[in-house]
Amino acid sequence: MLNIMLCGCGGRMGAAVIAAAQEAGDRIVAGVDINPAADSPFPIFTTPEEFQGKADVIVDFSHHSALPGLLAYATETKTPLVVCTTGHTEEETAAMKAASESVAVFFSRNMSLGINLLISLCRRAAATLGADFDIEIIEKHHNKKLDAPSGTALMIADALSEEVAHRYVYDRHAERRQREKGEIGLHAVRGGTIVGEHEVLFCGKDEIVTLAHSAASREVFATGALRAARFMKGKGAGFYNMDDVIGSL
Repeated sequence: MLNIMLCGCGGRMGAAVIAAAQEAGDRIVAGVDINPAADSPFPIFTTPEEFQGKADVIVDFSHHSALPGLLAYATETKTPLVVCTTGHTEEETAAMKAASESVAVFFSRNMSLGINLLISLCRRAAATLGADFDIEIIEKHHNKKLDAPSGTALMIADALSEEVAHRYVYDRHAERRQREKGEIGLHAVRGGTIVGEHEVLFCGKDEIVTLAHSAASREVFATGALRAARFMKGKGAGFYNMDDVIGSL
């Protein structure tokens, strides 16, 4: 059984993690949220420092602005941290990597195993098709999502750039010009209750290769987060991601 501190326990993803943990037999020993619920089955604090117990791992589905406090707590208590939030600045990402020198830190912009498999396939497609194919990424999410493009879309683009050098283009309407070689177009759609859809187009002369992933519920991200949390239990200092989890299966 895994003992978890859940940050962002009052949000939609927090609720999904609570349900998935109950089903898996894991235990939420403490929650952290800026709006503590009065009827929670576990104690909820506004900051992690208020918790006097011990967790095996911290799972964060709160907001990237909470990262400094979580890193400080994780480092001081030597508790592995699983960061599942998106929208981090370059400075925040650098802070995670710096903290990973003294405590185990896991970071992925998307906790779905399927998405991470998609990224692996995209790398292979980019390496095979080369610069003769134009790459466009289309992502769709619900109307409550704050960041655009999604962290997952950027995660896909970063992986593709490792295979073929590209620059990112976000707003094609801003310039009237032909598409140039070496671009990755990123497009965001926001509407309704779309959980998460990502489509990658490799467009060549007279042919198109399409790779796509669709999430039907938040449960897939909660399940992936718990899988990552189990992987991180007892891990030594280091910066981990979903590739490490998949490699351990």
